[in-house]
Amino acid sequence: AFVWIPDPDEVWRSAEIIKDYKEGDESLHLKLEDETLYEYPVDLQGNELPLLRNPDILVGENDLTALSYLHEPAVLHNLKVRFLESNHIYTYCGIVLVAINPYEQLPIYEEDVIYAYSGQNVGDMDPHIFAVAEEAYKQMARDEKNQSIIVSGESGAGKTISAKYAMRFLATVGGSPSETNIEAKVLASSPIMEAIGNAKTTRNDNSSRFGKYIQIGFDKRYHIIGANLRTYLLEKSRVVFQAEDERNYHIFYQLCASANLPEFKDLALTCAEDFFYTSQGGDTSISGVDDADDFEKTRHAFTLLGVKESHQMTIFRIIAAILHLGNLEFQAEQGGEACSILDEHLNNFCSLLGVEHSQMQHWLCHRKLVTTAETYVKTMSPQLVVNARNSLAKHIYAQLFKWIVQHINKALHTTVKQHSFIGVLDIYGFETFEVNSFEQFCINYANEKLQQQFNLHVFKLEQEEYMKEGIPWTLIDFYDNQPCIDLIEAKLGVLDLLDEECKVPKGTDQNWAQKLYDRHAGSQHFQKPRMSNTSFVILHFADKVEYQSEGFLEKNRDTVYEEQINILKASKVKAVSREIISTAAFQNVSFVLVPVIKAASKEHKKTVGHQFRNSLRLLMETLNATTPHYVRCIKPNDKNLPFKFDPKRVVQQLRACGVLETIRISAAGFPSRWSYHDFFNRYRVLMKKRDLSKYDKKQICQTLLEDLIKDPDKFQVGRTKIFFRSGQVAYLEKVRAAKLRAATIMIQKTVRGWLQRAKYKRLRQAAIIIQRYTRGHLARRLAEHRRRTRAAIIFQKQYRMLRILRAFQRVRNATITIQAFARGMFARRIYHKILAEHKATILQKYARGWLARTHFHRIRGATIVLQCYYRRMKARQELKALKIEARSAQHLKKLNIGMENKVVQLQRKIDEQNKEYKLLNEQLSALTSAHSSEVEKLKKELVQYQQSHQGDGSQLVSFQEELEHLRLELEKAHGERKVVEDSYVKEKDLLRKVRLSRLTLYELSQSMIEENSQMKKELEEERSRYQSLVKEYSRLEQAYDNLQEEMTVIKVGVEKAAMDMTVFLKLQKRVRDLEQERKKLQTQLEKKEQESKKSQVGDVFSLILIFHRQELESENKKLKNELNELRKAIADRATQNNSSSDVQDSYNLLLNQLKSANEELEVRKEEVLILRTQIMKAAQQKGTGKITVIERHIGQEDAIEAYQGMCETNRLLEAQLQDQRREHEEEVEALKNQVDAIKEEMEKQQQALLQTTLQLSPEVQVEFGIQQEITRLTNENLDLKEMLENLENNEKKLNKQLKIYMKKVKDFEGDSAVERSQHERKMQAAVQRKEKDFQGMLEYYKEDEPLLIRNLITDLKPQAVSATVPCLPAYILYMCIRHADYINDDQKVHSLLTSTINGVKKVLKKHNEDFEMTSFWLANTCRLLHCLKQYSGDAGFMTQNTPKQNEHCLKNFDLTEYRQVLSHLSIQIYQQLIKIAEGILQPMIASAVLENESIQGLSGVKPMGYRNRSSSMADGDSSYSLDAIIRQLNVFHSIMCDQGLDPEIVQQVFKQLFYMISAVALNNLLLRKDVCSWSTGMQLRFNISQLEEWLHGKNLQQSGAAQTLEPLIQAAQLLQLKKKTSEDAEAICSLCTSLTTQQIVKILNLYTPMNEFEEAVKWRRNPSSITMDSIHLPASLNLEFLKKV
Repeated sequence: AFVWIPDPDEVWRSAEIIKDYKEGDESLHLKLEDETLYEYPVDLQGNELPLLRNPDILVGENDLTALSYLHEPAVLHNLKVRFLESNHIYTYCGIVLVAINPYEQLPIYEEDVIYAYSGQNVGDMDPHIFAVAEEAYKQMARDEKNQSIIVSGESGAGKTISAKYAMRFLATVGGSPSETNIEAKVLASSPIMEAIGNAKTTRNDNSSRFGKYIQIGFDKRYHIIGANLRTYLLEKSRVVFQAEDERNYHIFYQLCASANLPEFKDLALTCAEDFFYTSQGGDTSISGVDDADDFEKTRHAFTLLGVKESHQMTIFRIIAAILHLGNLEFQAEQGGEACSILDEHLNNFCSLLGVEHSQMQHWLCHRKLVTTAETYVKTMSPQLVVNARNSLAKHIYAQLFKWIVQHINKALHTTVKQHSFIGVLDIYGFETFEVNSFEQFCINYANEKLQQQFNLHVFKLEQEEYMKEGIPWTLIDFYDNQPCIDLIEAKLGVLDLLDEECKVPKGTDQNWAQKLYDRHAGSQHFQKPRMSNTSFVILHFADKVEYQSEGFLEKNRDTVYEEQINILKASKVKAVSREIISTAAFQNVSFVLVPVIKAASKEHKKTVGHQFRNSLRLLMETLNATTPHYVRCIKPNDKNLPFKFDPKRVVQQLRACGVLETIRISAAGFPSRWSYHDFFNRYRVLMKKRDLSKYDKKQICQTLLEDLIKDPDKFQVGRTKIFFRSGQVAYLEKVRAAKLRAATIMIQKTVRGWLQRAKYKRLRQAAIIIQRYTRGHLARRLAEHRRRTRAAIIFQKQYRMLRILRAFQRVRNATITIQAFARGMFARRIYHKILAEHKATILQKYARGWLARTHFHRIRGATIVLQCYYRRMKARQELKALKIEARSAQHLKKLNIGMENKVVQLQRKIDEQNKEYKLLNEQLSALTSAHSSEVEKLKKELVQYQQSHQGDGSQLVSFQEELEHLRLELEKAHGERKVVEDSYVKEKDLLRKVRLSRLTLYELSQSMIEENSQMKKELEEERSRYQSLVKEYSRLEQAYDNLQEEMTVIKVGVEKAAMDMTVFLKLQKRVRDLEQERKKLQTQLEKKEQESKKSQVGDVFSLILIFHRQELESENKKLKNELNELRKAIADRATQNNSSSDVQDSYNLLLNQLKSANEELEVRKEEVLILRTQIMKAAQQKGTGKITVIERHIGQEDAIEAYQGMCETNRLLEAQLQDQRREHEEEVEALKNQVDAIKEEMEKQQQALLQTTLQLSPEVQVEFGIQQEITRLTNENLDLKEMLENLENNEKKLNKQLKIYMKKVKDFEGDSAVERSQHERKMQAAVQRKEKDFQGMLEYYKEDEPLLIRNLITDLKPQAVSATVPCLPAYILYMCIRHADYINDDQKVHSLLTSTINGVKKVLKKHNEDFEMTSFWLANTCRLLHCLKQYSGDAGFMTQNTPKQNEHCLKNFDLTEYRQVLSHLSIQIYQQLIKIAEGILQPMIASAVLENESIQGLSGVKPMGYRNRSSSMADGDSSYSLDAIIRQLNVFHSIMCDQGLDPEIVQQVFKQLFYMISAVALNNLLLRKDVCSWSTGMQLRFNISQLEEWLHGKNLQQSGAAQTLEPLIQAAQLLQLKKKTSEDAEAICSLCTSLTTQQIVKILNLYTPMNEFEEAVKWRRNPSSITMDSIHLPASLNLEFLKKV
């Protein structure tokens, strides 16, 4: 057994008992670690034996409460091992974090370490200040209770830096989501407070000379919203006095170091050595610290906190004024009773503060005495003047300190309501020096209060733990320091007597000390020193401290003369007089604890001790209302050496900071605690086989403990844990080790015997064979040996040369490669930067353009709407006026008068035309005689023409064949037309019957509306047909011009005759067209008359009849005009028949007249169509108006009466319409007669022309006949085309009407028919019929776009399309885009793509934690992007397309920019998918991969400490197994595969997830000592093989996911390798290629043996054998300036 014995140098020393101790022995025989023997005397009366040492397996624990033996030497040794061997500066001691200052910057505070501790349970990671901060943050969020982190320790122990790191962690984890950057401001307050409140002392170069409590406020979402700073007991005396090798506050030296800046020239500063207040300590600099650089950081922090430049300059002016005040020199006068000031520093002081020089000079050397009768002004001695000056300097600095703290709090204040806060208390620890004064007394008084609160909190936690587990609660005795606190703060205590003595006019420190002796002489915590009458001793919880009473009264009063304060209040500098120096500005600042006591208000003053006691009371109330977390900083040595451990100093601090008290409280109860699962795994080797067959682990463990531990008081069984007294775990470990040792010896004995027997048999057989063969071959073997030796030497020579050459080449190539990659990297960075700027410019350009266009379209649309409403109003007014005018009788009379006049005019024109006809006949007879002389000439030319054109006969034959073909088609079309008309008549009769039987009043109105709309469509179709006729006419006219040019070349004479005939034929064609148009108008008129009977708008159709009649009259008039022009042209040509040019001119004149007549006809027809549409709209509006009125006002009961009235009105209207129809028919018949007469006249003229042609020669007749036949065939072809178009249009109309009527029939069917059809549809199988004309496009209306986006994106669930084609929404969207591209609608494409992208973003934002939804839209977004690429038309994307797929490419638009936007969106969705998957997997990784026992019985669990049962951990079992991770991976894989995600993306997802698994597991391995063991390595390797097997089963080997596990595999192998010899080190280096050197060293440092058969890794020191005097300096180093000493 090993024990601890006291040692004067090392405090405690380890020793081994070499002889059993028997009761009654006077000494104990021990052997020390240096092999020396030692007899330790035993106190027989007290029976006090040495303290036992913990087994080696427990050495180095990260929680001291996990030790089996809890006492001072065990704690000290554990801290020493962790600090020196493992370089771990943090260790848990129950609820306390012990932090040892390493005096060296360690790489354990980076941002990645912050994120590694964020979200982790405090017992899962190695001890760290971040773990304590995370514990506080987590408990605040879970329990909704305020928290406090109490950081204490000696000066130089690292309190400030620990508090700074805790605030940094909270600022990072609880960063503000807004742009206020409040967390940066919280961190920026640290350099300011360090500059004005920290100074160099003998113990620390950056010692905080005040206490502070920072409350960091959080909102309901636990983001930082603000902070508040409280300060305690600033050491004002340091402003005017510094001990040897100490400095004043940093701000003085920083300002002096920056005195050469131009803005500080007015301060009149020089170096710090020139000022009395900064040079008393000697050296004014700190090694490794640049005061000028720190000053820039301080100014930057001021700026960040919002302190104006003017206020900063005011602060620096006041600090400079304090320095000048300290340099004042006084000259004694009047024998030392008075003095005067002769120094230029007073001028600088007064000018910097803006005060009167004479007044300040006077009141620095005088004081005012006020009595009841009068006031005296008295001079002061030089010593009193110096004291007054120092008091003024301290007062000014203290007020400046308060003013800066107030501004910091203003900058950190927020208007948002604070939900909770975490306070960080950075306060001085227990202090004891050779000379202890008032400051040390207040500091130790504060530590007494904090220690009392700490003890009560620890006691409360122990009580809660026992009650929670349901074990018997026994009262634990612990040290209560309430008597010591009462000695200080109770009535007539030390502080009370000090305040009473301060009120006495002539009170002294000696009198106050004497009162203490008289009052507290009998107190157990108060003592009087033997050799002093001015000192007193107080027995604190940590140590007894002797205080010197000198200066207590002065420091408690803190007196400043009122006259000097009044001068400062009258300062010309407003900031000095109103804000900084004036105490009135700080009356409401509760956290200012150093008061200014005015001489004029002594009866109302509060002493420093009184205010400190009140502020301490408020602090304790705040801490008691929060959950505290303790950090105890330890200073390992007084020389500030890195990783130097002084046991004496450490033990002194452990006793002072309460760590040992925590140990003592824990040891008094049940310090060792095990969960049933961990205890079962650790000690299952001690259990019997029949017990292991049980399923109740609790009963198994209890049975084992009852068998091993006979005393039932040594352990207690709780609900979830087993509690052990001190030493019981060590006993169990001893029993377990003995069991394992016995089993090991048995295994070794058996194996060694078997190995020796096998070895003997093998050696005997081998010896016999060797002896038989060796004797005959010794000589040959010797020669062979020599030959091979020579060859080996040669090989070695060549091989060594080759190896060196290859090594050189490898290094050279590597260097070149590194250079190339480095240069490439820099070039790519520059390129990416330029590219990013260019892209940003483009995005800005398009965004601004889009905004401008959107604004313009919005304004233009509003303008158009206003114009439409205004024009509609005007049109309605005009229409109303026209309707009123049309109904008037005068209007109808005017119309009738006009018609009578027009009939008379037409009759007169007919008479005139008859006369002209007679004249035309006479002219024609003259023309024939005139042309007889030309016949002979024409015959000769005809012969020549026939000879040159013999192929005309064949052309005639082809024309005849074409004619026959056209006739057949015409007959066929007539037959089809008859069939369609018959079917139409039948369907129309059937529908009429159905409609008459089903229609109601509302249905009649609906049919009228639909028929009106149908009429509108028919009018539009008539317009389009008319346009096609005009185009055909122009085409024929052009063909005619071409034929005319050919005929002019052949013959002039024939051209003249043909010209006349073509003109007559065209006129004849024109008459036929007019006749057809008239017939069409008549049919339309009949249809509209029928519709007028239904729609009850007879007055409107009467206007239509009038317009038609006027139109026919105008057409007749035009026809007569054209005949007159023709007659005149023929007469002129007859008179001038010899001039061919005149004939051509006359023909041109006729052609121009014909064109102008056609244009005028088109204009009139368009006007008629416009009037028709307006009339129909008015009729429809009347109908709809009536319908809406009927729908609104007619009830169900009145519907029958209204219907009967409507029928009667319909009969009356039908009678009126019939009368009007008769009149109209009579007028039409008259017009028909006139047209027939004109036709007869035209036919007579044609016969006359034919007779004239018969008189010509046969050749001319043939040519003329051919030309006439061509004209006729052309006309017939045109007629056939028009008929075909009419038939097609009629067919379309009939189909549309048929669909409408069928729809009506279905709507009018009864409920029974609906139910019957529904039943029949249910019974029928769903058969999808493929449309023959489907081209892979989907059409939708613009107003349906929101519905499309809602149904296809926003409200779509992945389960709804799970049984369809994967990525169906993407395909549908592309088909819609393709249709918009097909119709060349860029607005539709832009709107659809923009709505799609916004819809996807909205869905993802709503389901930002749904893996299935995110995966679904990642697949669809990628598929839409692929479609846009595949069908973009770019050759690079169409290489794998089929010809059918190439037909689906986009034709009009280039969507490259949208492809880029979709690519960015896909990346965002992918990142969200990874984030969701990582959020699901990350809580499982550490538990499943590192902690879960995959191989039963392999793990060796160590005892857990307090932190493993911390309140931050959940009560339930949060452990996961590897099967849980594999199940989750299966879910991810099935979701992504089912939704059609690209295999490459699936592989990349799992590669990234496996990388995350490897990284999280490796980080936990590097930050946790408890998992760095051989058994964990075995478990880890098994778990990794399971993951690799899963990858193989899912065919993901090519994804690279297995390679990401390589660092984790090597870490597991490193835990399993031997770690003793140099060969083992080489094996580690060759094997662990994926791990860095720091990671390998970290794992080896953390490696923990699970039992005594393993050994921890120990780093061996390798000393050098070279002496310093033997080192030679080569000349090539150019170190001639060095001299040997």
